[in-house]
Amino acid sequence: MYKNILIATDGSELAQKAVTQGLDIAKLMQAKVTVITVTEPWTAAVSGEWAVAFPVEEYEKAASTTASTILGKVQTLAAELGVTCEAVHVKDQYPAEGIVEEAKARACDLIVMSSHGRRGLAKFVLGSQATRVLTNTTVPLLIAR
Repeated sequence: MYKNILIATDGSELAQKAVTQGLDIAKLMQAKVTVITVTEPWTAAVSGEWAVAFPVEEYEKAASTTASTILGKVQTLAAELGVTCEAVHVKDQYPAEGIVEEAKARACDLIVMSSHGRRGLAKFVLGSQATRVLTNTTVPLLIAR
């Protein structure tokens, strides 16, 4: 059924649930996996006085190091399960947009990601990347909570 699964992760404990579910599905379906982490643009992550204290070069270096660590852990887990896994770090994008674009570019037939399940004001203020992905993709989406 699924041949190419995109698993989105930010390295959090919650995202690990999606990673585990996505890899289990991939193993069951003998599908390949693309694991993705997305780094927001420096201007979105750092503003005001922090911009002086945390220059763009330092941000990019820290983001690349963090992404390598996150993706490396998933690749190791995938290898242990015998699942083919390609890792992708999308830079300077907002998570939902990066996930949707990468799923389309790689012809993925399932996206797996987590959601904090925020409601009310918290959802309004913080937004929901899962909701944004859902409303902007035609690819089936599995959300782990």
